[in-house]
Amino acid sequence: MQKLVHPSSPGLDPQALRGDFPILGRRIAGKKLVYLDNAASSQKPAPVIAALDDYYENTHSNVHRGIHHLSQLATDAYEQARVKVANLIGAADPAELVWVRGATEGLNLVAQAWARPRLGPGDEVLVTNIEHHSNIVPWQLVCDQTGAKLRWYSLQDHRQRPEPAEFAALISERTKVVALTAMSNVLGVTLDVAALASLAHAVGAVLVVDGAQSVPNQPIDVVAQDVDFLAFSGHKMLGPTGIGGLYGKRELLEEAEPYQGGGDMIATVAMEGSTWNRLPYKFEAGTPDIAGAIGLGVAADYLAAIGLQSIWEHEQRLTEYALSRLAEIPDLQIYGPTDHEFRGGVVSFNLDGLHPHDLGQVLDSEGIAVRAGHHCAQPLMGALGVGSTTRASFYLYNTEDEIDALIAGIGKAREFFG
Repeated sequence: MQKLVHPSSPGLDPQALRGDFPILGRRIAGKKLVYLDNAASSQKPAPVIAALDDYYENTHSNVHRGIHHLSQLATDAYEQARVKVANLIGAADPAELVWVRGATEGLNLVAQAWARPRLGPGDEVLVTNIEHHSNIVPWQLVCDQTGAKLRWYSLQDHRQRPEPAEFAALISERTKVVALTAMSNVLGVTLDVAALASLAHAVGAVLVVDGAQSVPNQPIDVVAQDVDFLAFSGHKMLGPTGIGGLYGKRELLEEAEPYQGGGDMIATVAMEGSTWNRLPYKFEAGTPDIAGAIGLGVAADYLAAIGLQSIWEHEQRLTEYALSRLAEIPDLQIYGPTDHEFRGGVVSFNLDGLHPHDLGQVLDSEGIAVRAGHHCAQPLMGALGVGSTTRASFYLYNTEDEIDALIAGIGKAREFFG
C-alpha cells in the first residue's frame, strides 16, 4: 500500500498529495488531465485502491455470518470502517451510522422509514430551492403518500448566503421536517446548519441534512451541530462508488421502521411475524458493499490525516483565486456569493453566447474536466433563469495552475466559437 503523503505545514500542499492519485498522471487528448469535476465525484488515492485489491485478494468473505477466519477478518475490517467514518463526522456512537449506497439512498431511507409513518394532512415539510433532486423528490413522494404539504424556501439573491432568519417565517408548529443541503452543488454556498437545527427543534421538527458536498471537505460535528439525520456519499470523499453513510440520532433510528427486509436486519423470523436486529443492522438488509465500506474507511483515514479544516481552507483559497480569475473574463456570469468565506470549492458560470455543453467539449479537448448541465438542480436553474451552467469544482489535489489552465481553455473556446 502506498504511503500516505502528509501535507506540509502550514496548510495543505496539493503538489505533495497529487502523487497519491494515479489517475492524475493521465493525459486526455494528449494534454495533462486537469480534473475539476469533484462535486460530481472525486478521484481515489492509492491507499483506497490498494485496500479494495487487498480485500478481494486476501480477505473476501461475507460479514456477520460465519465463524471461519476469513469471515471474521472481513467483519472486523467492515466494522472498523464504520468507526472511522463515524469519527470523521463526530458521531460518538458508530451504531448511529448506517451504510447506504450514497446520499440519495440515505435521504430516501429517512423519508420512507422515519417520516412517512409520522406525517399526515396538516403537517409540513420544508425544503429549499437550492437542493439537489435527491433532497426534493423523496419529500415530494412522501408528501403525496401522506397528505402532508411541501413548502419551499426560495433563495432571493444567489449572490448572498441564506440567513437562518429567512427560514424563521416558514417554520411553524406544522413543520415536522426541515430538509436542506449543507452546501449547494451549484452555488457552492454553505448554510448555517447549527442555527437551522435550533430553529427546527424549537417547533419539534427534525433537521435532515444532505451532506454530499460538505462531508468531503468541511469539518463537521453532528453532535455539536445537533443534526438529526445526515446523508453523504463515499465517492465524493475519495471513497469507492456505491457506498455512503446515513447518520441518525439513536432515538430517531430506533423509532424508524426498517427500510428493506431480508438477511441480517432481523432478530427472529417466523411465519407469523418477525423482529428486528439492533442498530445499525436493522437498516442493512442483505449482503452489503463490504469492499466499499472498507475503502471508505481508508478514505476517512486519509482525510483525517490531512485534516478537514486544512482541506476547507485550501478549497477556499482556490475558490477565491478562481473567482478573481473568472471575473477577468468579459461577458461571464458567476453564480453564487462573491464572498468566498461562505462558499466551498464549487463555481458555476455561463459565458454569454456559448452553451455550457459546447464550452465543456472545448475544455475536454484541452484535457480539462468540468461539468455542464443542470446539475440535478432544476428548481434552482429556473430561479437563476438559465437551463444549465458550466461548473468547475475543486478538491484537495487541485492547484492554482489548474485554474489558470481553465481560464486559458475558456479563452480558446471563445476564440473557436467567435
